[in-house]
Parts: sequence; structure tokens; C-alpha cells
Amino acid sequence: MSNTQHHPLNDYIEYPVEEMSSRSLQNYLDIKRRHSIRSFSDRPVPKEIIENCIRAAGTAPSGANHQPWHFVAINNSQVKSKIRQSAEELEQSFYQGRAGQEWLDALKPLGTNANKPYLEKAPWLIAVFLQKKGGVSNDGAQTNYYVHESVGIATGFLLQALHNAGLGTLTHTPKPMSFLSKICGRDNDTDRPYMLIVTGYPEVDATVPEHAINKKSLDDIATFIE
Repeated sequence: MSNTQHHPLNDYIEYPVEEMSSRSLQNYLDIKRRHSIRSFSDRPVPKEIIENCIRAAGTAPSGANHQPWHFVAINNSQVKSKIRQSAEELEQSFYQGRAGQEWLDALKPLGTNANKPYLEKAPWLIAVFLQKKGGVSNDGAQTNYYVHESVGIATGFLLQALHNAGLGTLTHTPKPMSFLSKICGRDNDTDRPYMLIVTGYPEVDATVPEHAINKKSLDDIATFIE
């Protein structure tokens, strides 16, 4: 017999089927309003809101429950400036040919370029790091499992939480991202930068590229076997 201890599932809430349908539809209608934006206001966002959103991300499922992630939330203007400078240096080479023509052609409808002013203007940047080792105790010794999958799910939770709080978001993944490790003080053998999330209020004249509004239909993204 297993010696594993279990805790009663006492916080599950079952809803009537009609309410479940309504809630699922409302969640879809809400999350479909989330757009990647590149025009952020510099209006301040209280730290408490970011803390709560990161707490939500920390509830994501993970391999062996090792929770192999670390979030560095940056509000400091000098640090944001360093990140922008380093990111734009990489982006210059990316758009000058390092990405390859096929990738650059795919990005054209979005109108992106090497200039990233939002990295300084947005009130918060959240650098997401994956951790190769650490375990539940965060001792740095135990191997973590399904790290990329786990951190990907947690990042999705974070984006949903930020949107639900009323903030705009943008995912940013300059390659390579090793500069983030140094700037954020995570330059060690365990942590690896995974993604940079820009968040804050949208600027009053913020826009969304027409190309980004086009989402695949349910038939395109799902198959139901009944």
C-alpha cells in the first residue's frame, strides 16, 4: 500500500450543466479580447496586481510538482532600459538577415521591427525563467521534469491572469536571451530565460494588426472523436 498522503478535494465547485456552458462561453468571449499589443501607456500598475497574477501562474501543473519556474518582475526604469538596449541589439541582427527570409516574410503582416520602445515605457516586464534543477525544495540539486511543458503552462496562466486583471500583454522572445540572465541576476547553472512578458495599460491609441485578429476556426484546431 502506498504511503503517499492525500488531502481532501474540498475546494472543487460543481456547477449545473447550464451554468458550466455559460461559464465556458463567457471565458472564451473574455479571453478572445486578449491581444498582443506594442503600444503601452506608462501609467503605473500597483505591485500587488502583478504579485497576484504571478501567484496564479504558480498554481499551474508541473512535472512531479517541482514547479520549475521563476518570475522576475521588473519595474525599475534603469533595468528596463538595459533590457531594451540588449534586446534591440539582438533584434537588429535578426531583422538584418539572421532570421532568414521565410521568417521575416511571416512577420511582415504584423509590422514588427527592431525598435522596442515598449520595453522601457510599459510599467512592468516579467522575465520568465525555467529551472533545470531544484525540485519542490528549490535546493538546486534535484532534477526537474517536463520543464518546458510546465513553464509553458505557467506562462499561459500568467497571461490569462494579467488579462483578467485588466492589463494588456505582449510576449517577447529575443534570441539568444542570455542577457536576461545577467541583468536579472539569474546567471547560474540552473535557470534559463524562457520568455519576457510586457504588461501594463494599453496606450489610448493602441492598435492591433489585422493579421493578428484572424484566428483559426474550431474545425481547424480541434478534432472530436465521440
